Amino acid sequence: MATVVLTAVGTVLGGPVGAAIGAVVGNVIDNQILFRPRGREGARLSDLQVQTSRYGTQVPKIFGTMRVAGTVIWATDLKEVRSRSGGGKGRPSVTTYSYSASFAVALSARAIRSIGRIWADGNLLRGAAGDFKSEVGGFRVHLGSEDQPVDPLIAAAQGIGNTPAHRGIAYVLFEDLALADYGNRIPSLTFEVEADAEPVAIGAIAGELSDGRVGGGDLAAVDGFAASGADVGVAIAPLVEAQGLALASEEGGLRLKAAGGAAAGAIGADMLARRINGRAIDPVERMGAATDGVPVALSLRHHDAARDYQAGVQRVVRPGAGRQEQGMELPAAMSADDARAWAAARLGAAWTGRATMTLRCGWGALTLMPGQVVTVADAPGLWRIEEREWEAMAVRLALRRVPGAGGMLPAGASSGAIVRQADAPHGATTLMLADLPMLRDGAANAPLIVAAASGGAGWRSAALFVMEGGEARPIGRSGLRAVMGTVDAPLPQGSAMLVDRRAALTVRLLGEDMDLASAQEAALAQGRNLCRVGEELIQFETAARTGAGAWRLSGLRRGLRGTEWAMAGHEAGARFLLIEEARLVEPLMLSGGNGEPGAMLSVAAVGLGDVAPVEAALAIRGEALIPPAPVHLRARAGDGGWTIRWVRRSRAGWRWANGGDVPLAEEREAYRVRVLADGAVVRSGEVTAPAWIYDAGMIAADGVAGMSVAIEVAQIGTMAMGRTASIAVIL
Repeated sequence: MATVVLTAVGTVLGGPVGAAIGAVVGNVIDNQILFRPRGREGARLSDLQVQTSRYGTQVPKIFGTMRVAGTVIWATDLKEVRSRSGGGKGRPSVTTYSYSASFAVALSARAIRSIGRIWADGNLLRGAAGDFKSEVGGFRVHLGSEDQPVDPLIAAAQGIGNTPAHRGIAYVLFEDLALADYGNRIPSLTFEVEADAEPVAIGAIAGELSDGRVGGGDLAAVDGFAASGADVGVAIAPLVEAQGLALASEEGGLRLKAAGGAAAGAIGADMLARRINGRAIDPVERMGAATDGVPVALSLRHHDAARDYQAGVQRVVRPGAGRQEQGMELPAAMSADDARAWAAARLGAAWTGRATMTLRCGWGALTLMPGQVVTVADAPGLWRIEEREWEAMAVRLALRRVPGAGGMLPAGASSGAIVRQADAPHGATTLMLADLPMLRDGAANAPLIVAAASGGAGWRSAALFVMEGGEARPIGRSGLRAVMGTVDAPLPQGSAMLVDRRAALTVRLLGEDMDLASAQEAALAQGRNLCRVGEELIQFETAARTGAGAWRLSGLRRGLRGTEWAMAGHEAGARFLLIEEARLVEPLMLSGGNGEPGAMLSVAAVGLGDVAPVEAALAIRGEALIPPAPVHLRARAGDGGWTIRWVRRSRAGWRWANGGDVPLAEEREAYRVRVLADGAVVRSGEVTAPAWIYDAGMIAADGVAGMSVAIEVAQIGTMAMGRTASIAVIL
């Protein structure tokens, strides 16, 4: 025999919408008799995390604030830009390709208020302040109004007559998004969509989805919800399941009601039917399910704002025996505390709901409606009417016990830790050019000029240009964000022969989030912790943070790679750069220029946070072409003259090899020797071995007998004169 609720549903909703209510499963009225349960067809959390582009994919209606992937509804082919760099002075040219794409992504089948953050392959593409972390030519948000115009870019590509306005659909359009950061492909995007300014009540969601046919007051609210599915019932089913809501027919229509709370009616002993058609009956039939039929633990998976709207899981456990665990997946955004409370309430309802009863009542029970929570005489607790049926001249009521007004779980559920990329503005670019000696073994045949660029915590890279005759010629992009800063206090003169463990270098880095690390001997031997201070190359063993962005570096190895000449004069404010090859680029190689010593090089950088190009310039000396100064100069008197000896160094190798000398690196071995008295050159000569004799005849001819003179030695290089070493001698 049909139940009364069937008539109520058909009358109020009718047609397929009435049938849809049957899909609102859980403790829904007459679920087992009136409607057969069917498979889940609504949105799952994974549906909101993976971007799609399949034709016919359903676009969910977004309520509150959610993080969704959306569906690509239009895209251009990848745009390819070909750039050729290098090729100068015997070096091969390099051809690079960069790609960009324009595309539109549908996000909600309901109008939204705004778009917040955007993630690409899990990394921030757009920050909360609206700043983009990668280059994009244009970005437009269509809020989904019923009168929104067509997008001009799509119209230009497709033709105005062939371009839909997608009215009622909220979507975004990217114009020329640079794809270099994402492997030259369109990345998987997720968007923080704000469809409503405040949390949205479940009753309001149901009312909007059903055009006002289903409502509900005093129901819980969610921070966000994505509604989709074959019909209204499927769309709201996740919320109904998670809250254990009941559907009641009232004068104003169908209403969703919470399971607990105060009783809306009472079934007294006088309402029970003791006899039917003159036959005595037992009006009360009690039943109870086994305890192991109730899950021992229940997990609720949801979107958590504290986790950047990624999935969070809250798990609650009941006492007592049992092995079964159950999970619920809710495409809604809520706090960890709320999710834990919802899960506890559902587990408690399942435990309490083991108790059921069937009552046979007189005609007075017709005033009671399915879904109504009542008290029953001689039965403790609250009971919800699940079915009301006219049967054999009596009213049969099927009831299930529901939790009463119980206590609340203590707050403090954890959302769990996540790895979160700092949402920091790109910031202005800082650009540095450096003329370096060779950092690897091998002789250079051109100057080694490097460009290092950096910026704020959100800085990624900048476009580089060589300035020639007032024009800017693009040469590619900078390296990764370089660690740079300035020296806080003067650094005294040191020794290139010893590890300095007394003096320390104090620096202030450009960003407070920049890090320096200590290194052991093996790592130092591989080139770790090499930095440039002024024009000197230094390695440090120990790095200790002394404040925000402030560091103290000790265990110093000074004057490396032949830069002992630059040890003096490190005043406060000198520039500091950590040498990391992945963060450096060579503008001369990128531009194909020769970089002759004596020439000027001017480079400009433009990052996403720059309102104007940032320029840096230097006069090229060609440090990589200059032989380092000889070492271990020693003078020995004999036969009225002096013998000067030294040890050659090489710009092609910086390590002493056992049983051999460093490579020559020049076309021939030759040295220039000069004698200076009171700063004036009195003799100059050239030798082809690391020794020179200043004999008595020379001393007499130069008129320096008995005087103190300086003897300077420099290696003659193939491309440049070497650095000078000197020794003082009293003749």
